[in-house]
Amino acid sequence: MVEETPFEEVGPDSLAHLEATRRCPDCGDSDVIRDPTRGEIICTSCGLVLDTRLLDQGPEWRAFTSQERDKRSRVGSPMTYTVHDKGLSTVIDWRNRDAYGKKLAPHRRAQIYRLRKWQIRTRVHSSIDRNLAYAMSELDRLTSQLGVPRPVKEASAILYRRAIEQRLIRGRSIEAMIASCVYAACRLRHVPRTLDEVALHSRINRKELGRCYRLLLRELEVRIPIASPTDFIPRFSQALGLSSVVQQHAAEIIKAARAKGITAGKDPTGLAAASLYIASIKEGERRTQREIAEISHVTEVTVRNRYKELVRELDLQVEI
Repeated sequence: MVEETPFEEVGPDSLAHLEATRRCPDCGDSDVIRDPTRGEIICTSCGLVLDTRLLDQGPEWRAFTSQERDKRSRVGSPMTYTVHDKGLSTVIDWRNRDAYGKKLAPHRRAQIYRLRKWQIRTRVHSSIDRNLAYAMSELDRLTSQLGVPRPVKEASAILYRRAIEQRLIRGRSIEAMIASCVYAACRLRHVPRTLDEVALHSRINRKELGRCYRLLLRELEVRIPIASPTDFIPRFSQALGLSSVVQQHAAEIIKAARAKGITAGKDPTGLAAASLYIASIKEGERRTQREIAEISHVTEVTVRNRYKELVRELDLQVEI
């Protein structure tokens, strides 16, 4: 007779251990499965029931459609730093209906109105909360226009919260500090965005943005990795409509230039633009210097100078 596991000892960890280590005493096979409907562990070879009375870790309700599942779920969205209260505050709905969808009585509606008013007031009651509420809305707008992924947005919010804790925001523009946090997060996450792009979409001049960025690095002791020209190649190539072969060739040019020490002290966007210009010519997908300069936000002179330097130092044969 198979010895059953005590009811109180069966949990998520013990279930995983049982399914991974248990062998069937009848056939000796270790291939067992867990049936959540019946609460049993069954051998797939001979069908012997190895364990019963397993706890169901799921909800106590049933749902047959995605809409019904969303309606019956009692959990909210996960915690996020991109909301001023981290998404943990409560919200009183404006529909004036109870949990069953019935309309509220007039006296109850007046009471809920007062509760809703004070609930809104208490959500943003301190100066830090008001600052974060405005800053997070600006963060949403800026990251949306820059098209950066959500991890960069989360990292930007964390940097801004650290700046508030260090009291770096006082006397400075919220827009400038948010823009500098976004630029720092892009550098940390290796998402290619230039300082000029961030300044353009944040409505802050480049000088003020650079000053706030240097302040963050100095006071928060953030270690920013050096920007690599290779990070800009896929983005510029996609905008120019170049193939993956051109991207790979441009990356090889950058790798060879780095081995010779040519990339030291050079603007990474200019090097990426010049390597794409050379690779597009050699692979038969020619793009003009003006087209590449407009996409990479550098001047044609920069593209031309970096192009001549790469051709000369790497001894490349390029047919103009």
